[in-house]
This record gives sequence, structure tokens and C-alpha cells, in this order.
Amino acid sequence: MSDTLGVAVVGYSFMGQAHSNAWRNVNAFYADLPQVRMQTLVGRDRDRVGAAAEQLGWADVATDWREVLERDDVDIVDVCTPGHLHAEVALAALAAGKHVLVEKPLANTVADCERLVEAARAPGAGRSMLGHNYRRVPALALARDLIERGRVGQVRQARLSYLQDWLADDQAPMSWRLRKDTAGTGVLGDLGSHAVDQLRFLLGEEVTRASGHLRTFVTERPSADGDHREEVDVDDAAWATLHTSSGAVASLEVSRMATGRKNALQIEVYGSAGSLRFDLERLNELVVTGAAGGAETVLVTEPEHPYVGAWWPAGHVLGWDSTFTSQAADFLRAIATGDDLHPSFADGLAVQRVLEAIETSSGRGGIPVEIPA
Repeated sequence: MSDTLGVAVVGYSFMGQAHSNAWRNVNAFYADLPQVRMQTLVGRDRDRVGAAAEQLGWADVATDWREVLERDDVDIVDVCTPGHLHAEVALAALAAGKHVLVEKPLANTVADCERLVEAARAPGAGRSMLGHNYRRVPALALARDLIERGRVGQVRQARLSYLQDWLADDQAPMSWRLRKDTAGTGVLGDLGSHAVDQLRFLLGEEVTRASGHLRTFVTERPSADGDHREEVDVDDAAWATLHTSSGAVASLEVSRMATGRKNALQIEVYGSAGSLRFDLERLNELVVTGAAGGAETVLVTEPEHPYVGAWWPAGHVLGWDSTFTSQAADFLRAIATGDDLHPSFADGLAVQRVLEAIETSSGRGGIPVEIPA
């Protein structure tokens, strides 16, 4: 389709590793797409980023992302930093004419998201996409198809929860995810952004009104070195009621304090002619129920199912990591063809407006907040 594209990933921790795995494997499973070259891994600590690059398969390293934007051998910049750096790096990369993939959430504030949307539309900017990998879970992509085809009728209500327990221990140490100046919010932006994006993705609708409550259960935690305690100034859990443009109502619950829940994104959609249920901890399954009952658990592993045909023979399950590879494939395909990308930066802005409305509502005692179109 085109010449080989050089990739730079900015950030080498959890998300940097997941995205590196995707770039390493994308041409093996999607051979018809442009070839990629894992050119540069970027991190502040040269020794640590060097060790990560050797482990993950990168050709070279850099400690200053600005230098990478000046290089002719880098065509794609993949931003996997903490949230407070997303806007700065992505804006500069777009201005340099690079194609840009940004891990969710797009940015920590609505204002920064608006700047990114404008920059992505500017003449000379490369293609841009937001990294919500769960859109590439075959079962969730199938759920969207079924809803679009009217399988559940008119959607009346939905329930979304995303529960983890890695902060249930009140002695778990501080990290950037627990500081407002780096993370923006706590679990609301971290897990809530996934849930809100799925609501918009599955229903194809906007959220028009939100009410919510945030809660911080542990207000101080040990520092990373254990020498002192630090204040936690973001939320540990959040609850919200969301209203969509068609009149559907959704309940939302997210927590990183749900003891025993490891990575439980659960989604239920109820309509006039049936319902759908999904659990990320059983990510190859979608439960489909008709109006008269009779639930069917569909094993979403057939070649005709979304994304599955690129992978293994029928019946062989996919994993969480596969979604990032399929995400990279969609990005490469759109670069080559000029097709629309999803989720776009505009989608990221829409999600951030919902998150901001939930936070604002919590500060006002749960009073509903209208969300501008």
C-alpha cells in the first residue's frame, strides 16, 4: 500500500509495552497493510528506556520527544505518557506533520481536548486517532453491529461498570495515577473514559446529561520510596447516571477499590426487542437475549466475526493484547486509504465533556449537568 512507516512510542511503562507489542505483531496478522519499522522508544531515563527498547524490539531510543519530531525516519508518533503530557506531545507531533495515536483519555481537560481537535483538522496535520482498544474487542464490535441492525430494538437502558481492586490495599504506594496534576481525575478518567466511550460506541448516540458522585476512600498513601505519606487528591470510585440523545438512560459505576475484581468491564444493554451482556473477564463471549427470553452465549471466535478473521482458526480465543494489534491495524489502514478513523479526537472530546460533567455534578451534590453538543 505504501512505503514502510517508522514508529516512535513515547512512554515505555504499562501502555508503552502494550503498544510496542502491537507494533511488533501488526504486520504478522495484517499482512496487507503498510509495513512498520519499530524505530524509536522514548523515555526520560536513558538506561531504563534502553533496557526496555532492547526487550521490546525497538531500533533506538531517545530521551527528548521533541528531537524525535524532527526526524525523517519517524512517521507515526504513539503517545503513551501520563495524561498531563498528552496534549503537549500530540499538538507538537501534529504540527510536525506526523500521524498521531494517543492513548486514552485524549487529555485531562476539555480545553486541551478542544485544542487537539482543532489541531487534528489543520492543513498539513497527519492522521490522528484515539486509543480506546476495547472498540476492537470482537464481542463488543459484534454488539455494536447487532444494535445497529435492530437486534435489541429501541435501546431503553444500559448498565456499565468497570471494577478493579489494585488500590483496595490502603498501603498501596502513590503513583502518577493518584495525583490530579498528572492524571486529571482518578478512576473516572482511567476507567470511566472506557465505559463512556463504549456507551457512545455501542449506541451511536451522544450523552446529553449527567449526574454523579465521586469518592476518595483512602486520602493518604505511602510514597513510592516509603519515606513519607502523600495526599491522594483524585477519586477512588465514581457513580453516574447518564442520559443519551435518544432518551436512553445508563448507569455507570467505576472503582479501583472493588476487592476481588481484577479487570471487570461489564456492559448490559436493554432494548424493546432484546438485550446484550458482556464481561471483559470473559471477553470472547457475548450473551444475546430475545424479547421472549432464552439467552444465548455466543462464542465470538468465528472468521465472520469482527477482527477475528485476521487471527486464528475458528474457536481459538483472542486475548486483551490482541485488541491493541487490531487497533494499530485500523490506524495503518486509514493512513493508507484515507478512510475515517474511530475513535477520533472529536470522540475523545465528547468523552471528556461527559467526564467533566460527572465531576462537576459531584461537586454540586449530584445535581444533573447538561452537556453541550
